[in-house]
Amino acid sequence: MNSFRILAGLVVAMAGVVAAPAAPDRAYPGTVRLSVDATDLAHRVFHIRESIPAAPGSLVLYYPKWIPGHHAPTGPIDSLAGLQLSAGGHRVEWRRDPSNVYAFNVDVPAGATQLDAEFDLLSPAEPGRGRVVMTDAMVSVQWTDLLIYPAGYEVSRIPFAAELTLPAGWKLATALGDGTPAGAAVRFAPVSLEVLMDSPVLAGRNFARLDLDPGSPVPVSLDVFADTPEELAATPAQVEAHRRLVREARQLFGARHFDHYDFLFSISDDLGGVGLEHQRSSEDSARPGFFREWDKAEDARVVMSHELVHSWNGKFRRPADLYTPDYNTPMQDSLLWVYEGMTEYYGVVLAARSGLWTPETARGFFAFHGAQLDEERAGRSWRPLQDTTNQPVINRRTAQAFVSWQRTEDYYREGAFIWLDADTRIRELTGGKRSLDDFARAFFGVEDGRWSPLTYTFDDVVRTLNGVVAHDWAAFLRTRLDGHGPGAPLDGVARGGWRLEYKEEPMPYQKQRDEHDKSSNYSHSLGLVLDAAGKITNVVWASPAFTAGLTPACTVVAVNGRAYKAERLKQAVRAAHYGGPIELLVRDLDSYRTVPVKYASGLRQPVLVRAEGTPDRLDDILRPRLPVETAPVKK
Repeated sequence: MNSFRILAGLVVAMAGVVAAPAAPDRAYPGTVRLSVDATDLAHRVFHIRESIPAAPGSLVLYYPKWIPGHHAPTGPIDSLAGLQLSAGGHRVEWRRDPSNVYAFNVDVPAGATQLDAEFDLLSPAEPGRGRVVMTDAMVSVQWTDLLIYPAGYEVSRIPFAAELTLPAGWKLATALGDGTPAGAAVRFAPVSLEVLMDSPVLAGRNFARLDLDPGSPVPVSLDVFADTPEELAATPAQVEAHRRLVREARQLFGARHFDHYDFLFSISDDLGGVGLEHQRSSEDSARPGFFREWDKAEDARVVMSHELVHSWNGKFRRPADLYTPDYNTPMQDSLLWVYEGMTEYYGVVLAARSGLWTPETARGFFAFHGAQLDEERAGRSWRPLQDTTNQPVINRRTAQAFVSWQRTEDYYREGAFIWLDADTRIRELTGGKRSLDDFARAFFGVEDGRWSPLTYTFDDVVRTLNGVVAHDWAAFLRTRLDGHGPGAPLDGVARGGWRLEYKEEPMPYQKQRDEHDKSSNYSHSLGLVLDAAGKITNVVWASPAFTAGLTPACTVVAVNGRAYKAERLKQAVRAAHYGGPIELLVRDLDSYRTVPVKYASGLRQPVLVRAEGTPDRLDDILRPRLPVETAPVKK
């Protein structure tokens, strides 16, 4: 643990943050008791009480700032209200640290043995204010937002005993287990703060639990909560696809780093969407119709496989500079192209191997995002992929003026292409005898049953790749991480036996995305995307639309003199290939102007086309590793 504290001290010093006392190499003296009341649905307010063992003298209390899985300082300190501290029934004043607003300085009075805290968490009442986590049908309890903790100790050494009060009759699911009734509340067994923070609760009035690994000594369940009871019904085939996901993941990694696992899954129009990883659970969501309209919900299914992979990649094996001793020491995101990029890759691969996706859908993923990264990232000329790992700190997923010039969290999708490149390169170098799966088993499939984090560095990644097959993997990775192109790293697509081309009609993957978003995508022709009302939501830097002076502030009102309809714009773009005009009447804030767009190449949508005469490595990557009807494997 000493290296943990040394690293934390260096990070804090470099960041210019006022530090709490160094964490002693011992457990916190006493157990913090936390009580959360989640019954105030009308106001969407959580009421919190805490009892914190404390000795007389100076004490720093932290509200969590750097939230695991967010990779950024996103703790909603602005939503905390009503904080009052007391000792022995007498009020104790606190002073916020002006250089670190997440820290509260307290003088614990003589004779006190504990501090009692009360405060409220005012969660968003509508999506425009943040993710809605409380509705009249369900609640998402993320302990990360609902507690304060004593500074100066590693969070793995601070015991917490939590209890939760829910509306009468509601069910809950969490990696903490079912808990024990305690009056109107449910009391959970004491765990470390690290485990508590990594074990959210999903609760609601409409609930179904599906066993995804029958007979296994390590249970896995899909815990479904929905706005209405009819959304809970899954067919046997749908359940079996999720069961195959669990089996294929176990086959891939060869070990499990959880004693049980819960997919905490919400189907809702009202509860905010989420996809967040945890060691023994994940938070996943979909809109209503996930089971009822199965064929329309393919894109939502990959969230399940992505977050499951994170149990191995990101939670068990964790970048050394991302694993901090507490939740207020700044995290470093330099290896997110492994943490998220490889998870994105294997999320797609396991979705296909399990049957949650068809191989065609997976190929559509590589076509759509490959073209996006290849043609729409002018920002590559000044900003390498490695620098995008800083994006969560620079901009936490708020709207950008020109994302193609600024770049965003490209380490996800472009990271996936780097790992496709590595996978096909390994297969080529070994004549098909080895693959990235061998890396996954060697890197993540160690110490079966351990679920405390095991950290890694860039050199560890390179060393394990060389253990699969000798190659200059350091140069391979650094070229792709630090280079400026031109274009995206698409060698894995070509080596996989496919070509990226452009046709009039998109692949089903993109069609479903466009239908889901109610958008019209002309990124590879005009260079813009519009919503159902004609509002421009994205303009590609240096595209015909950009050159014509269009921005995301504009709404298309008319096309060639006629009122805007999505089909009319599509017809105009198609006709442009034969010399037809594209003249748009747009509203730009309070002004109207006519904008001629110079473009003559017709509709262009990305597709993957088989390169005949080459090995089809991509489809082999996507092929199930287990018989579709295989029985669950017992350990």
